[in-house]
Amino acid sequence: MSKDIILKAENISKQYRLGQVGTGTLSHDLNRWWHEIRGKENPYLKIGDTNDRSTKGKSDYVWALQDINFEVERGEVLGIIGKNGAGKSTLLKILSKVTAPTTGSIKSRGRIASLLEVGTGFNGEMTGRENIFLNGAILGMTKKEITAKIDEIIEFSGCERYIDTPVKRYSSGMTVRLAFAVAAFLEPEILVIDEVLAVGDAEFQKKAIGKMQDISRGGGRTVLFVSHNMAAVRSLCTRGIVLENGKVVFDGGIDESIEKYHNKTSNYDSFFRRNKLKPLNEIGFEQIEIKDEKGELINEFSFDEKIIIDFNLISKNNINENNRYKLFCTIVNQKGARVCSFESDLIKTNQIKLEIDADFLVRGVYYLHAFIHIPGLLRVDMVNEVCSFEIVDEKSILSIHGAYDYGQVFGKGKWIYKSEIVRRN
Repeated sequence: MSKDIILKAENISKQYRLGQVGTGTLSHDLNRWWHEIRGKENPYLKIGDTNDRSTKGKSDYVWALQDINFEVERGEVLGIIGKNGAGKSTLLKILSKVTAPTTGSIKSRGRIASLLEVGTGFNGEMTGRENIFLNGAILGMTKKEITAKIDEIIEFSGCERYIDTPVKRYSSGMTVRLAFAVAAFLEPEILVIDEVLAVGDAEFQKKAIGKMQDISRGGGRTVLFVSHNMAAVRSLCTRGIVLENGKVVFDGGIDESIEKYHNKTSNYDSFFRRNKLKPLNEIGFEQIEIKDEKGELINEFSFDEKIIIDFNLISKNNINENNRYKLFCTIVNQKGARVCSFESDLIKTNQIKLEIDADFLVRGVYYLHAFIHIPGLLRVDMVNEVCSFEIVDEKSILSIHGAYDYGQVFGKGKWIYKSEIVRRN
């Protein structure tokens, strides 16, 4: 039985010229034209650096994407994951035909609805109701089809009170709610969702993921989903593609994709240091270290050991009674699910330690999120997956049955035993 392919990317590459708007200089454009009329290849396709934003390149040209090939079947939910700058959003813009690829082609069957940025396709001067009709028309829907769905769209978005108010007065969360409702309820064959759902609150994210599951499983429609929330990716997607520096480094099952992503982004790094404080923050993380009880940097622990997390902070002003802060620390597992969180008291020092007993964590790799909050101010500093460590223990019975999924934590319950065994014939 042949596959029902609804979307196909063939040799997709996208090249940009750094520091310029458009294709570059007039001389470069003339050079391209001269090669084209002689039937020769674009000379600038032979040059360009890989899209590694952490290194200084040697060329003015960079490949945001390079030789991307994949197929998506009807009804499949594809997760596209990778670090910031890996090329995820560029790929979605090409798939949505917002921008054209430098080389390669996209073949699709049916309507594509895209939600790439907050307010994509919305006119701020028009009301929410008018924007529903505008977006529906862009997606190729008739006025009759939109009218039949408009009540469901408004109800799902939760913006009924403001539906006849200009969108420019909406918050970013309200805008995303309405935009997602339009994209989902107007029933496109392919729904493309970028990181925008992170703007919504927890209730809306849950509703949105549930709706995407209904679209794919019940409606047989295709969803392409980009997110850094690995728990959401794992619960929603059936397959994953991992991008790194503009190239596909893995294409397969979603669990294997997430594991590959984590191995690429962290490599069990127990040390983090920032060169300087972000200028917008009053207080920021300067250094975070994961150590053992002897004070040595380490990234492997047994169940009977203590995990020591050292936080060093830097402040624009002296930390005192007037600008004390709270520090939050969250541990997540390889699947992106939060395992536990810790909250400090109000602090007035730039050095603090967090001591954790490892005996409640099952074997596996864990990642650290940290967050600073000054009460009464919006200025915060946040670092995600900044350090990692692994729980290993050869003595534990869990090691004997290592292939079994024991959940996220190893509970310390009180076991009560009866004094005798009652036998019945």
